[in-house]
Amino acid sequence: MDAKTLYADVIIDVSIDKLDRPFSYRIPEGLSGIICAGSRVRIPFGKGNTEKKGYVTRVRDHVDLDPSSVKDILGIVEGSVSAMDTSFEIAAYIKDTYGGTLSQALKVVIPAKAKAKPIELKTLVRKMDREMILSLADEAGRKKQNAKEKLLRALAENDRIPNSWITGRLRVSSQTVVSLVKNGVAYLDTSHEYRKPSISEIQNSAPVLLNEGQGRIVDSICGDLDAGKRSQYLIHGVTGSGKTEVYLRLAEKVLLMGKQVIFLIPEIALTYQTLARFYAKFGDRVSVLNSSMTPGERFDQCERAKNGDIDIIIGPRSALFTPFPNIGLVIMDEEHEASYKSESTPKYHAREVAARICELSGASLVMGSATPSLESYTAARDGKIKLFELNERAGGGELAKTEVIDLRKELSAGNRSMFSRRLKQLMDEKLEKGEQVMLFLNRRGFSGQVSCRECGKVIMCPHCEVPMSLHTGSKLICHYCGEVSEKPALCPSCGSKYLAAIKAGTEQVEERIRKMYPDVKILRMDKDTTASKGAYDRILSAFSNGEAQILIGTQMIVKGHDFPGVTLVGILVADLSLGVPDYRASERTFQLIAQAAGRAGRGEKPGNAIIQTYQPDSYAIVCAAEQDYRKFYEEEMAYRESAGYPPAVHLLAIQLFGLDEKKTSLLASNLRDVIKSYGAKKVLGPAPANISRVKDYYRFVIYVKSPDITGLTKIRSLSEDHLENSDMNGIFVQFDLDPVNQI
Repeated sequence: MDAKTLYADVIIDVSIDKLDRPFSYRIPEGLSGIICAGSRVRIPFGKGNTEKKGYVTRVRDHVDLDPSSVKDILGIVEGSVSAMDTSFEIAAYIKDTYGGTLSQALKVVIPAKAKAKPIELKTLVRKMDREMILSLADEAGRKKQNAKEKLLRALAENDRIPNSWITGRLRVSSQTVVSLVKNGVAYLDTSHEYRKPSISEIQNSAPVLLNEGQGRIVDSICGDLDAGKRSQYLIHGVTGSGKTEVYLRLAEKVLLMGKQVIFLIPEIALTYQTLARFYAKFGDRVSVLNSSMTPGERFDQCERAKNGDIDIIIGPRSALFTPFPNIGLVIMDEEHEASYKSESTPKYHAREVAARICELSGASLVMGSATPSLESYTAARDGKIKLFELNERAGGGELAKTEVIDLRKELSAGNRSMFSRRLKQLMDEKLEKGEQVMLFLNRRGFSGQVSCRECGKVIMCPHCEVPMSLHTGSKLICHYCGEVSEKPALCPSCGSKYLAAIKAGTEQVEERIRKMYPDVKILRMDKDTTASKGAYDRILSAFSNGEAQILIGTQMIVKGHDFPGVTLVGILVADLSLGVPDYRASERTFQLIAQAAGRAGRGEKPGNAIIQTYQPDSYAIVCAAEQDYRKFYEEEMAYRESAGYPPAVHLLAIQLFGLDEKKTSLLASNLRDVIKSYGAKKVLGPAPANISRVKDYYRFVIYVKSPDITGLTKIRSLSEDHLENSDMNGIFVQFDLDPVNQI
């Protein structure tokens, strides 16, 4: 009896909307039973039968067209990783919500893209008895065969010797090993091992008693887990309130239930302390997954997850797609961070995708932050997710004493240094006592803003309530509506001539500090110093161990780190991020300053935080200095509601970029008119993007506002259909739903 012919639906691995549908192929008899949903295959495509790659979405025993016209699959892509069944559901959700193609979405949800050869561990195992081997060693010594003698004597003392020890410590060549094996003295035993991330430091795992607030949260969520309730939670806790200890207890509960935990952090720099604390409690059941790992390391962690060798994975956004068989809990620490949003197509947000994964898996989602995103806090206040608050530090310590220094007054007093007199005084005192200092340079957006050094005012767009951005030729441009004006010679508010963009960097700060304190050990942490693998851990570990007294850095040093020895944090030019041409500028500024101030005084000694600013009256800076999130939330939401920005409404950003500036601009204008014809009432642009030209591609942006997210999803879909029938030669498009960064 002939075997039944099977067919496969295949999504082509090409990021073209017109090809974003399954195509039918016949499964050759030799591949029957091997190819299944998730397999990555090679297929002939088009009239020329060009070989393409794609994913099998399903296997069936019939096709809805003439079987004679169906082409055969050429084979399986060697070394590829298959997609799991749930990967297709998650990929479909990402595609439908954020745009792009299913193929692009599938590439996102498969964290390890290719298989890797396992690590071989070779061990030399003794075959002869000890006396015979010692006799051979004596003979080798007489013949001046030093390497052979050394290895034989080692083998006489040890039944098994790892090959790495032979070639490393003994410095004996592989030829000598081969000769012993050939003569029957020993044999080589080969085994395989998973690649595992190194843990640079294991912190003290002494048991920690929960305070009343922490215990209440753990009891409530664990009670829901015991009752079979799966929900979403937001833990709003001041810096140092012990959110990580709550996460540890919840993870422990889920592991006892036989399920797995995904712990998300916003960026690799935070892996260091988080992994150490989890490893101290759970040991080898914990691993890490991030982009700095080699393909082999990433593949091995995914295999360990699938095979049940680990129960907890820690990592940034991509770790969300770890192929655990039974996810019970997803933890999203520092949930407010912008890095949880992908900057490449599809531009998904880990928060929404995590909620979808939890829904599919029957898992719970726990988010935490000292400065929650407005989106999450609004959802909590509306009762969509459960809110917990921790208003005191876990150890009972006080928040850092925070002072706001008006740099305008420093300038008037003749101090043109980047360090205020008060910050200099405190640095002298802290360093004299042997305490540690962190200096944070808030560089976000500094290159575009134009502000007055006398009154602190930033030049704003008259239509969009966001700062204008300085471009070549002294042009000021709004990247939301396209408004253009000349940079004034004098400040429009006070008439001062000190109107310019600030330029400062961590290297300049380090140079000044070294001149001020030549005998003090200093570390700098920015993109340059963390470019090499393991640099994050090395710098943070060195500072944590007291190998330096001063740590200078950008945003990466103020996010979630716990250094008990730090008693002073200096925030240099805190208001730079207020000048970003982005409606989220105040929120980002508040979060950065509050997080930075929270690094001081986390140990036994009280801490100080100095906020240097040209805009001391800004509510973002005032509220951050007071660590008053609720006050900031009310002020910021009033602005979002009046100006019409998320989360008060939803926002769809459409970016078109092409080599021909005029053609791209015309297509953007045409698309704007088409979107208006769909019934969209609030459409901004097209305007030049924040960086209007990249690699010779001109970029234009259209923004569409609506309180209805499904309406924006429909507009995106209709826009995709319209552009498919337009002349897109040399022009590309990206869609971004509720962007977290100004484009």
